[in-house]
Amino acid sequence: MFTYRNKRMTLLRYWTTRYVITLCIGLLIIAIVSVWWIRQTTIEHRLNLTIFMAEELADRIVSITEGRPITREKAPGLLQERRMEHRILIVDTNGVVLSDNRLVLIRGRATIPLELLESNKQVERIQLDTENPVRYYMVKAPIETSDLQLGWVVILQPEQEVVQIDQEYRLLAIMLVSLALLGWVAVYFVSRKLSHPIQHVAQAAQQVQQGNYDIDLPENIKEQEVFELVHSFKEMAERLQQLEAMRTELLAGVTHELKTPVTSISGLLQAVKDDVVKGEEAKEFLEISLKETSRLQKMVADLLAFNSFAANKVPMTKEDHSINELISEIIHAWSAIQNDQSISLQLTLLEKDRIVSVDPMRLQQIIENVLNNAKQSIEDKGTIAVSLFYRLETKQIEITLKDSGIGIPKEEQYLIFERFYRGENKKYKVRGLGLGLPFSKMIANALGGDLTLIESSTKGTTFRIVLPVKSN
Repeated sequence: MFTYRNKRMTLLRYWTTRYVITLCIGLLIIAIVSVWWIRQTTIEHRLNLTIFMAEELADRIVSITEGRPITREKAPGLLQERRMEHRILIVDTNGVVLSDNRLVLIRGRATIPLELLESNKQVERIQLDTENPVRYYMVKAPIETSDLQLGWVVILQPEQEVVQIDQEYRLLAIMLVSLALLGWVAVYFVSRKLSHPIQHVAQAAQQVQQGNYDIDLPENIKEQEVFELVHSFKEMAERLQQLEAMRTELLAGVTHELKTPVTSISGLLQAVKDDVVKGEEAKEFLEISLKETSRLQKMVADLLAFNSFAANKVPMTKEDHSINELISEIIHAWSAIQNDQSISLQLTLLEKDRIVSVDPMRLQQIIENVLNNAKQSIEDKGTIAVSLFYRLETKQIEITLKDSGIGIPKEEQYLIFERFYRGENKKYKVRGLGLGLPFSKMIANALGGDLTLIESSTKGTTFRIVLPVKSN
């Protein structure tokens, strides 16, 4: 046989690797957006500072010249204090460069094109020389008085210097790498903390699989979901251990219940065969053997019927019936074969009859099983009350069967629908396989309804059968 097995990885590795991938993708997107934003913001900030510097220089030139035209002879002195990295030019109204803070003209060109100076844009990207591919940012500020244009202050900055923001990029890289490392460390320890109890649960599951229900799981867990997982698994293991013990006990009980009549029949027939008893006593022994045989046949039939029904091999024949009429017939048939006059049977029907689609024989099985259990729980005199209710909101018929018996012990109530289970008080008083209630619940579910225990105490027990009403 060829078996394909998927490659597995630990939860710690799974979460950390996927977190690192997600984190790297997220940080890459953040880095791209941040680089673009830093670049644009830095360029805008530097150009704004250059504009401010140009305007401040233009105002100072106006104050020094006292509003008179600027001459080539006087212009150089205006930039004596401006020994800066930027190239600062003073240009007259015709575009002629009057002064350069570097004392070098622009490769022989002594003018700035008037279309650049007269443009509405305060910042321009230009190329000064067709032979030199270097581009510049040109920032200009008019030198003017209230009624006279004296020229322009022009500041030239190489584009490479304006966009050079290596320091900002380094800070961004350091920050992103730090965030990635911090995030990875955080998710590693969180995943490790979460994976440890889950790993313990997986190991405990292997123990349970091997039949060892005595497991030890940590309880000091702060995470609510993980705590619920561990707590539920511990309860499941305890429940499985309890069911395993009960299964062993019930199997022994079922074996005993089947073995007892066989042993009785064998002993009685052997006595008749060996002429140990004769005459009327022999006939009595044969009658007892026949009764034990009938009881054995009934237990085997119940066992076969339960297994067949559990395997969905028993057909259901649903028919439309008046619920009042059907329940009345079932209760009358059951009470007619009861010889015990100490039990008072009360029946309350619906004021307005309803139609249900059920298998009448199967519904009779459910009700008779519950009634027989109720009768067995009544030790002396008592009552069994059968009441019908109609729930308009759910469109269901509720058949409530309430007895005044000794009740079911609280610690056994959640086990009564387990197959082969018989209560401590019942197993020594009544012979049987413990299939009545489980079988009845299966039938009720197959009919589209349910059988549930509502309450039980020393004052009595109440069961409820729910059936859907046939829609018009």
